[in-house]
Amino acid sequence: CSCSGPLSCPCSDRERVQDNQELLEECHYFSVSELIEMSSFLNRLVFKLIWSERCLQSSSPPSALSSLLTHSHSLLLLLYNRDARKQFCPEDHWLIKELKVSHFMSELMAKKPYAVELLQKLPHSIPHRQRVEIFHQTVSDDRKSLGIGNPRDHSSRGPATYVTVHRGRVLEDGFTQLSSVPTRALKGLIRVKFVNEQGLDEAGIDELGVFKEFLEEIIKIAFDPGLNLFKVSSDGHIYPSPTSHIHDNHLALFEFVGKMLGKAVYEGIVMEIPFAVFFLNQLMGQQNSVLYSSLDELFSMDPELHKSLSYVKHCEDDVSDLCLSFSWDEDFMGKVVTHELVPGGSGISVTNENRISYVHRMSHFCMHTQLKQQTVAFVQGFHSLISKAWLSLFSPHEVQRLISGDQVVIDIDDLRKHTQYFGGYHDKHRVVSWLWDTLRSDFTEQERASFLKFVTSCSKPPLLGFAHLEPPFSIRCVQLAEEEDRGDSLPSVLRGFFSTRKQGAKDRLPTASTCFNLLKLPNYGKKSVLREKLRYAVSCNAGFELS
Repeated sequence: CSCSGPLSCPCSDRERVQDNQELLEECHYFSVSELIEMSSFLNRLVFKLIWSERCLQSSSPPSALSSLLTHSHSLLLLLYNRDARKQFCPEDHWLIKELKVSHFMSELMAKKPYAVELLQKLPHSIPHRQRVEIFHQTVSDDRKSLGIGNPRDHSSRGPATYVTVHRGRVLEDGFTQLSSVPTRALKGLIRVKFVNEQGLDEAGIDELGVFKEFLEEIIKIAFDPGLNLFKVSSDGHIYPSPTSHIHDNHLALFEFVGKMLGKAVYEGIVMEIPFAVFFLNQLMGQQNSVLYSSLDELFSMDPELHKSLSYVKHCEDDVSDLCLSFSWDEDFMGKVVTHELVPGGSGISVTNENRISYVHRMSHFCMHTQLKQQTVAFVQGFHSLISKAWLSLFSPHEVQRLISGDQVVIDIDDLRKHTQYFGGYHDKHRVVSWLWDTLRSDFTEQERASFLKFVTSCSKPPLLGFAHLEPPFSIRCVQLAEEEDRGDSLPSVLRGFFSTRKQGAKDRLPTASTCFNLLKLPNYGKKSVLREKLRYAVSCNAGFELS
């Protein structure tokens, strides 16, 4: 093909039909190096067409340049989405090196049409950090438009919504009191009061930490596979359960849980929930695109079924020998339920001639048809707080990072820079210095991740660093004489923030209040003792798990 060949030849149709194995391993039509070269050319072409403003002026009928932009952009997204699913391009391949980020950001702030268009059509050409900053600024602007204010300044957030939650009914009470609350109120301040098992109000600090604990409990309960709202794939990824209808109000629950996750993202509270990629695509609305491939996404839901369907697709023998039909049998509570992929599908055999249709229909049924109602409800709840347009800045994997934190090496210096101290500790305190030295020099990267999970309930730092951790990371000197203070009750947090240290048991372990991202660290006399006690405490506390 010539430079214009890929835009006029049917390669985009071929590429759309091919799965990753055919495209990247067998290379039926293009080699990987040719795909990389083609994507680079298209990326720069689309950028130049947009940045020059020549295609942004409306014309009727569309000009040749506008038509060129439309077709180039479509093919470019095919290649970009392929790379997002299974990377074959080098790191930073999609960035436009000639684009000065500072200039782009200033033009975007000025709402220049070509800058806005570039962000909408080619967000991957802008560095990830800047896109996250744009997302944070968009949320901040949304707060201002609603008169909500800064999340760390509760006095500026307007009227609050009050919720009383019993410890044994966190999901039920939260659902009853918040599911019908208007979106504006959900985006605003929510004050939570916990009632303990004895029916007594728990003492609490009226700050973001109590609500963070509430959100963590909601997420922990709702995403537990034992509840059967969600399932976990064999490789640990989460997606809606197709049999969630055992709960009479399952769709209302899905919408509520979607709202709570959206609230967490809106507040910048990191939740370590490893979603299946196909579900992230649905959260972003990409499953309705012609660029979407059900078969490739199936791997994130069921690796074994993906392997079986790939075998059917590529089998060189007679597929009819496998005795398959256009139907799928499901064992539901001891009964076999047959789902037909097409009308009368149980009577239609799979052959070499129709197997491509069978493979795609089966993939689509598993990830979309049988989960449609649950997905629609969850997405509706999530989008009520986090706009679909805001998510378009990112790829599915980047949305996962937005929800669950950054998959990067933990920067101890950055964590230290944004840590607050209480109970007599300060940044130059001997024990505090020992802590940072231990984390930096003696702990492995896995141990540092476990330490972060021990204190915050999430092993990953927030995007753009610990300056964006909500609530801020804190360390306080515990009262060593309080043998019964296990470090996980709200009265303990109250005492710790406002009390000074007492002498006491030297064998006390460090504890944490994850709702406040608070480490309660005894005033040890030796660095070696601190290292031993901290390592033991962290290793014995796996933190928040979903299974």
